[in-house]
Amino acid sequence: MTLAIAILVAYVLGSIPFGLVLVRWRTGLDVRSKGSGNIGATNVARTAGRGLGILTLALDVGKGAAAVWMADLLSAGDPVTMAAATFAVLCGHMFPVWLKFQGGKAVASALGAFLVLTPWAMLATMLVFAPLIWKTRIVSLSSIVAAAILPLGVWLLTHNVLYLVVAAASAALIIYKHKGNIARLRAGTENRLGSRA
Repeated sequence: MTLAIAILVAYVLGSIPFGLVLVRWRTGLDVRSKGSGNIGATNVARTAGRGLGILTLALDVGKGAAAVWMADLLSAGDPVTMAAATFAVLCGHMFPVWLKFQGGKAVASALGAFLVLTPWAMLATMLVFAPLIWKTRIVSLSSIVAAAILPLGVWLLTHNVLYLVVAAASAALIIYKHKGNIARLRAGTENRLGSRA
């Protein structure tokens, strides 16, 4: 029962589309009709301003962290429950029932979730993400690379097979959700930070 509750809570938290809600509240517009059509922080920043983008980022990171933290509390630190909540919060963001299962890419939510589940592995991943985004100014490329190396970091720093499986599954979904970005990267047309899509 505890496992089911933790998964449900994590999914519901993940499915809150903060970017969509904030842009609609501030401007009356649907962020899905602007820029890349994504509900995440990058598109919010491009279409509604940096401040709203930063707030979206913080809230998306926060819901990922909150989901795993609540699973920890509910289960007294049971690894299976926390791992399930990690995956569930990402699925909630990517496939929210309220938006006909058409959500975001869950990069920020993954950051929050794995900071609670495997903090050192996530921090190590950020040490790759940060200079890459500084150098390229391409959020999608940096996110894809970070997702790809996360499972390796999780394994090297935890040697936990369960966490490795969750990290690999999460990374696969994140990369899959970037399929449009991958096509634009190949074509050389992907947006950079500071550009307006």
